[in-house]
Amino acid sequence: MMFKAKGEKGQGLIEYALIIVLVSIVVIVVLALLGPAIGDIFQQIIDTI
Repeated sequence: MMFKAKGEKGQGLIEYALIIVLVSIVVIVVLALLGPAIGDIFQQIIDTI
């Protein structure tokens, strides 16, 4: 039978928090790099309407 350590629940929570932080950093970087291009596409759509 496997016994869980006392700090295992906190450790799992920290791992989930780190994953969320890393994903959010990636999203922010992608939006920062592609933001102007996406804005140009929307501007072209608005201009044609």
